[in-house]
Amino acid sequence: MKLRKNDKIKIVRGKDKGKESVIERVLPKSGKIYAKDINIVKKHAKGRGIIDLIKPVQASNVMVICPNCNKPTRVGYKVEKEKKTRFCKQCQKDF
Repeated sequence: MKLRKNDKIKIVRGKDKGKESVIERVLPKSGKIYAKDINIVKKHAKGRGIIDLIKPVQASNVMVICPNCNKPTRVGYKVEKEKKTRFCKQCQKDF
């Protein structure tokens, strides 16, 4: 999975389409992520009333925002001297 905790993302599909957020948690086995203030649902809890829950979002429905060019982009990898780094496919800079 090319997403990491604290990456800035943009939602490209779903009810929160167009919103920007930050990843709080990554679930690589299921391919889902938790993002701040994204995919919030209401749950009725006995004795506590109605509470807000953050549900996970499918990782394929988000794009990483490059910290260099501030555009949603795809992520690539390159290996230099046995070190694997991520880079922006648009501006070609590492992040």
